[in-house]
Amino acid sequence: MAADLDKVVVITGASSGVGRACAQAFAARGCALVLAARRAHVLEELAEECRREYGVGVLVAPTDMTDVDAVEKLADGAVAEFGRIDVWLNSAAVAAFGALEEVPPEIFRQVVDVNVLGCVNGARAALRVMRGQRSGTVVNVSSVVGAAVVPYNAAYVVSKAAVRALSGSLRQELRLAGQDGIHVCTVLPATMDTPFFQHAANYTGRAVTPMAPVYTAQRAARTVVRLAVRPRREAYVGPAGRVLGIQSKLTPALVERALAHQMDRAHLSRTRSAAPTDGNVARPSDGRATTDGGWHGRRRTAVRRAGAVALAAGLVAAGVTARGHGQRHP
Repeated sequence: MAADLDKVVVITGASSGVGRACAQAFAARGCALVLAARRAHVLEELAEECRREYGVGVLVAPTDMTDVDAVEKLADGAVAEFGRIDVWLNSAAVAAFGALEEVPPEIFRQVVDVNVLGCVNGARAALRVMRGQRSGTVVNVSSVVGAAVVPYNAAYVVSKAAVRALSGSLRQELRLAGQDGIHVCTVLPATMDTPFFQHAANYTGRAVTPMAPVYTAQRAARTVVRLAVRPRREAYVGPAGRVLGIQSKLTPALVERALAHQMDRAHLSRTRSAAPTDGNVARPSDGRATTDGGWHGRRRTAVRRAGAVALAAGLVAAGVTARGHGQRHP
């Protein structure tokens, strides 16, 4: 990609994973950055990297996205530093694995607060600025599980479905207000090779591993950059995500049964145990500040596509198996 985008981009959840990869991708296109997350020292390291490698302006803004005043201050700081906000990426998210009754109520609420209210607060602050400019793009990161739900991760699933719904509601409001220059886009990634799984809270007693195929954070970043250039309603990251999105519309009951089987068989280890942890839900993680989680997301595209086909076949097979065992849910 040529370094010619020339936009001011606010990125929440910028410290690791998809948010960090997006910061690097936008910096490579010559964009000024405003980096927000809870870990100030990690943001400073990323800012220095972007300044050194790409020569772009970077503002570091440690922010708790559940704090309305702090998020408004984030937007004001971006405008004070760079004069405008062209793109606002809501990427901050946390997760808690476990059956509903196993996840402590305060942890469940915090997941929803960060993922949903953090996105609401970010969109509110961004749109306040963009309405004045009459231009701009808000990109909300949902997930494929916002379209095709899974068990043992209810707080995250609920939150990502809510983020997807929020985006649609905001698009309608902007259309009715005649704000054609402002766009709201939703990104629905499939399984990403990020530190997400190491950082998540876990009360299942079983180690969490990503469900194949796994895609790189850089792939998600390329999708987000494309949306900044040519906004559209929704964009899946990875063919496996598109497969699940389509199947969940066509055969929702089958997909529910199949994903329950896949989650129990492939997402939660049957051989490795894990001690209970609240991960980075209540406080920032001390884990790696990287884009990747060591899950081998850099496989060849052909392999990933083959994995998507295998996943689709597995969903059908699992659904047939589930029906054969007498599971008759509507």
